[in-house]
Amino acid sequence: MKNTVVLIGAPVQTGTNIQGCVMGPDALRTAGLQGSLEALGYSVIDRGNVLPEPGPNRVHSNSAVHHLSDTISWTEKLHAVALEEMREGSLPLFLGGDHSMAAGTVSGIAQAAEEAGEEQFVLWLDAHPDFHNLSTTSSGNLHGTPAAYFCGLSGFEGYYPKLNTAIKPENICMMGLRSVDNPERSALQKAGIETYDMRRIDENGVVKPVTEFLSRVKKANGRLHVSFDVDFLDPDIAPAVGTTVPGGATFREAHLIMEMLCDSQLVTSVDLVELNPFLDVRGRTATLMTDLVSSLFGKQVLDHPNRA
Repeated sequence: MKNTVVLIGAPVQTGTNIQGCVMGPDALRTAGLQGSLEALGYSVIDRGNVLPEPGPNRVHSNSAVHHLSDTISWTEKLHAVALEEMREGSLPLFLGGDHSMAAGTVSGIAQAAEEAGEEQFVLWLDAHPDFHNLSTTSSGNLHGTPAAYFCGLSGFEGYYPKLNTAIKPENICMMGLRSVDNPERSALQKAGIETYDMRRIDENGVVKPVTEFLSRVKKANGRLHVSFDVDFLDPDIAPAVGTTVPGGATFREAHLIMEMLCDSQLVTSVDLVELNPFLDVRGRTATLMTDLVSSLFGKQVLDHPNRA
């Protein structure tokens, strides 16, 4: 991994109907994220929180959709920021904010990868696939749409920015799924995205799917973006999320995935999303997320040297 990590706050909460994600970036800072990374030897630059420029008012025929114009403005802003950071060769760590922000962050890093002539891969750690388009979402919460957008699916034309570079469905691995709507299920099957719901993880563990996915990234000499939603974790250990779904990843499973990602040295950008400090218990979730990110960047209890 690169030695310079850039923290970028994205206090987005237009993609959800539950207030509090706007406080997510500062909660991660308060939990000591920068100091933890610096203690591991990284040079950390905190760009502060970015804000979008207001755009024209847009209304969709799906009356459930809310905050469409604001979410589009966030997408445009974060796309530009992600593209610039990747062009400069840094490792951006986007602090959210709800998951609608991934429409901008992932589309930006995808364009940068294409400009560099490299394949972009995405590890999506989330209870939800976020694979609705603007017409299929019944809740109207746009944090349920970013993956469909950055994969280039139809249903966003005339509203969201035209996608310069789509992520290939075969370059995505979704893990931790346990809340998937019928339209999303059909769209995922049609796209051919690799998915691991919690039943498959219970049956096979996390090592095999993560190892196989990382092998594909390495074989392609690709870049890896990790989009980490708090609700990937079980709500018993991470209560600070507005979309709690029981039966998520355990503390040990999450740490193991982070350590495997660190060992691979393939990660080039990260999203941390859906942290809602208003729902937390004494900063417990923000502290856990900081600890997990530290594992991703090399923190270990003990070194485990290979032995013949």
